[in-house]
Amino acid sequence: MESVAAEWSAGEIDVLARAVVNAPSVHNMQPWSLELPDGEALLSERTDLVLPYHDPAGRDLAVSCGAAAANLELGMRVLGRETLLTLLPDPLRPELVARVTASDVRLPSALDLHRYSAIARRHSYRHAFTGQCVSDYDLTDLVTASHAAGVTARPLRGAAELTALADVLEYAGAALRQDDGYQRELTLWTARGGARPGDGLTLAAAASTLPWAGLVRRGTALPDRETLAARLGRETVLVFLTADDTRLDHVRTGVAMEQTWLAAVDMGLAAAVQTQPLHVAEARSALIDDLGLPGYPQLFMRVGHPAVAVPCSPRRAIGDLLERDPL
Repeated sequence: MESVAAEWSAGEIDVLARAVVNAPSVHNMQPWSLELPDGEALLSERTDLVLPYHDPAGRDLAVSCGAAAANLELGMRVLGRETLLTLLPDPLRPELVARVTASDVRLPSALDLHRYSAIARRHSYRHAFTGQCVSDYDLTDLVTASHAAGVTARPLRGAAELTALADVLEYAGAALRQDDGYQRELTLWTARGGARPGDGLTLAAAASTLPWAGLVRRGTALPDRETLAARLGRETVLVFLTADDTRLDHVRTGVAMEQTWLAAVDMGLAAAVQTQPLHVAEARSALIDDLGLPGYPQLFMRVGHPAVAVPCSPRRAIGDLLERDPL
């Protein structure tokens, strides 16, 4: 096979960097930096960014970096490279989340091109969907798209499962609405609260009520469980599970989440992810018990046909991403 040029061109660097910049991340923090040595790409988590109240264990930060790693590999494949993605490749560099190595020249597949084009069109959708259901055919493709090792995307079906989810959202929402530290931190990362890496959240990131609210604020409406279950019954919800609960599992969850999300966008669907209910330990444990889950739930993904257009979230400059941030 034809060998790969060792040095990245300016155009190739732009393709790879834009793929990373447009990945989803908790609070739109974009908590990563990118190095592009000859023939490979290194994605690191920024250790200066933390969420002690929302994400004390760093689970969402690892998921965010996994999503960026998925985009990075896809960008390299669109450039016509065979790729090898290695997660947490160096025990001596715990901040190094992923190494993507380019090998032989190859033509990008139609699927690669479709999924890459979805990166810039992917947005978090925090509204009710239309009444049109996600077809069983599309749902099967979404579950199949989450092919990261060790991660399963499981649809929640039936009244009992949706009621269990409604219980989790209601319980966790009430707890987070009264958590002063969580609320202060959330305000800090809102776009009006001041510039941060990625420029923080837009106001659209938290709608006024569940289940569409991305994040629970003081004024977020918390419907009763029956109302929540009824609303969820008109949506498609996936729960992403892992057998263990390590940092590697969290990064893999981010890879699987982004692969599924891009597949949804390519189908003309919209999606949004919720993790904060699962940071309330009692709610997470109750969901595992009530649904008999064979592992650890890491996030929920709502998927459906969009009823309205949503704005883009602000993004970091390419030059900022490529600068090596201080550790």
